[in-house]
Amino acid sequence: MLCRTANDLYWTSRHIERAENTARLIDVTHRIALLPERLDPWRHDAGTWRRALDALGLVQEYSHLNGPIVAQKVLRYLCLDATNPSSIYSCIRAARESARAQRGAITLEMYEDLNTSWLEMRKLSAERFEDEGVPRFVEWVKTRSASFRGMTVGTMGRDAAYHYLQLGTFLERADWGVRLMDVKYSGPSTAEAGDARSAVGYYQWSALLHALSAMETYRRHYRETIAPERVAELMILNHDSPRSLATCTEVVHKTLIALAGPGNHEVVRQAGALMAETRYGCIDDVLAQGMEVWLQRVMTRLFALAQQINRHFLLTPEIVGQVQVQSQG
Repeated sequence: MLCRTANDLYWTSRHIERAENTARLIDVTHRIALLPERLDPWRHDAGTWRRALDALGLVQEYSHLNGPIVAQKVLRYLCLDATNPSSIYSCIRAARESARAQRGAITLEMYEDLNTSWLEMRKLSAERFEDEGVPRFVEWVKTRSASFRGMTVGTMGRDAAYHYLQLGTFLERADWGVRLMDVKYSGPSTAEAGDARSAVGYYQWSALLHALSAMETYRRHYRETIAPERVAELMILNHDSPRSLATCTEVVHKTLIALAGPGNHEVVRQAGALMAETRYGCIDDVLAQGMEVWLQRVMTRLFALAQQINRHFLLTPEIVGQVQVQSQG
């Protein structure tokens, strides 16, 4: 497959998954921000929404463009701002443009579904967004993302094009699962609110499970009150959870084997090492290292894996040579 085609398909699925996961980040942040201050005196809108921006690496850029962190401004910036390449608006636009460039590599149903999402996104004004509220918008984004995945699974042949779409989806999902966990663990009130026996802790961890569509899965597996270590285990090591790091790394590893073919490839080795850590790890070992430290380390490894995928599959030899020259210079 041509590198340009592979690149466009890979980023089509990554942008759609990114739009959904940004919506899930907004969901959990919005839920936590609604917690009454009398229950959580450390909670304030600026701090809560700053953590959301920090998860995206957008604190400085937002502050430069919009000044002080205000909930409503952050919501517009993350949802509707066409100048923010990480906004949901920009992600859906980018996914549609990449898909349009590769009309021959995907099915008609897939493109029409993406085009519908883009046309509906364009019609959404700031006034309508505020009138309808955050929960409705979040559900719309999740539904449109699920629709595209359904069209992909239901109409796409299981060839290289399908594998690149899968690779983009699950690598992005793995990265975002770690980021969402990091938002919760890095909050200033973690020490006080982390105890699930408290009203604050229960509410915050419930918000995370709801945002990840994992509450029912948690109840089936643990049949107990919500505990931080059990939530972490579900979202990191549980292979039955479709959004867990374990599930994502397993799919990424299998997909890379299918794309790379026989032979020893560094990109496959890196993916396999990460998959093995989640397949055979236990939550006690993770907690012993420190959750924040462990999450940061995994994010670094996911970034390195994405770089290897980009170099091995998505760049032409000429571009790889230019990158090497620039890095050496």
